[in-house]
Amino acid sequence: MEKSNNRRSVFKKIGATLLAGFGIGAAGAADRSQPQKPEKKVVGDIVTDEQNIPLFSGAVAHGNTLYIAGKGAHFEGDIKAHTDHVLKALEKELVKHGSSMEKVLKVNVYLHDLADYHKMNEVFRGRFGANPPVRTTVATYGGVPGDSLVEMDCIAAL
Repeated sequence: MEKSNNRRSVFKKIGATLLAGFGIGAAGAADRSQPQKPEKKVVGDIVTDEQNIPLFSGAVAHGNTLYIAGKGAHFEGDIKAHTDHVLKALEKELVKHGSSMEKVLKVNVYLHDLADYHKMNEVFRGRFGANPPVRTTVATYGGVPGDSLVEMDCIAAL
């Protein structure tokens, strides 16, 4: 019987140690009961509609992550010129808020015309360093707002 009690005691200690390591148990429960302050911080401009009602933020930081709103190119030009402009605009925002192209984790690319995919890639290639981010590319139905041939947004580490 004593052997069985010792074994249970050892397993209880191991279990408590593991649970504490995962933040579970009395201490973990106490931490979760405290209200958490939101970490979301608008760091970019807030875009408003014609009635001055906020629509979206240009950049938001949350913890160690930075979210940059979509950037477009609103001038006459081809897909290569628009892609170059958009990537430079993203880079400018990233640097302004303490990140860089090399820290980008995810990029969404919205094309006016899927036929521009390969030409967009020619300009996109290599712009994020040796370890490129995850990317989603879609063609938009009805075009990109503001007559841009491409729009991109991204998520980056700070």
